[in-house]
Amino acid sequence: MEELNDTQSESDDRGIDINWVGVNSFKFPIKIQDKSEEQSTIADFKLAVDLPNDQRGTHMSRFIEVLNDHGEIISVKNLSNLNKCLVDKLESTNSKISISFPYFINKNAPETNSKGIVDYGIHLVSTLENGSYELISTVSVPVTTLCPCSKAISDRGAHNQRGCVKFSIVASSFIWLEDMIYLVESTASSELYSVLKRPDEKLVTERAYDNPVFVEDLVRNVAIKANQLDPITWYKIEAENFESIHNHNACAVVIKNCKN
Repeated sequence: MEELNDTQSESDDRGIDINWVGVNSFKFPIKIQDKSEEQSTIADFKLAVDLPNDQRGTHMSRFIEVLNDHGEIISVKNLSNLNKCLVDKLESTNSKISISFPYFINKNAPETNSKGIVDYGIHLVSTLENGSYELISTVSVPVTTLCPCSKAISDRGAHNQRGCVKFSIVASSFIWLEDMIYLVESTASSELYSVLKRPDEKLVTERAYDNPVFVEDLVRNVAIKANQLDPITWYKIEAENFESIHNHNACAVVIKNCKN
């Protein structure tokens, strides 16, 4: 076979280090372990390493090779192994992996027990930098919120809407994604369901009316529960209400041990 030029391995004299270079928007099937079973899903990957100032380019195909060699089973518990494989394969010092995927939980209706399934957004950022490893886990949780002010001033009803809470953490020990999701849902006016019969709809509507929360209440309630979990060393809580009586949204953020 004819030997071809390895252009990306050429030296570079511009003297500029590249913090992160790699591939993104790469779709790959994965299997994630939840509390009861292993579930299959499709993930969007971003893989990157650092590049020293004397090297012109990285080897893009090697990122995909590392992922293929690793296989479909992705474990939050040992995601650092994938970071180490990138560093070794790309002959780099640092590596960063971002993974986004839909995550599913079986959820029966609260009154009739009708079977349903709800999807949640998961985003994991796994970083190995200068020998130090960090994993940021984020769950995006849809919720129902009912306005306390609207309830207080209205003779009949109160405006309510869907909202979304993004709950991001760094933890010193493993925390299940389901537990992060359940923590958020417990602080809202009501959680969401995919299947509701009339008795369920009545229960959910009345539950929301009995538990009104502002967007400010939502982030504070999540923060209080997160503060009770010793393994959590950092968190960021972002809540957004898709207001039903406005053409704009309401939002709030709480950060523990602020990074940015």
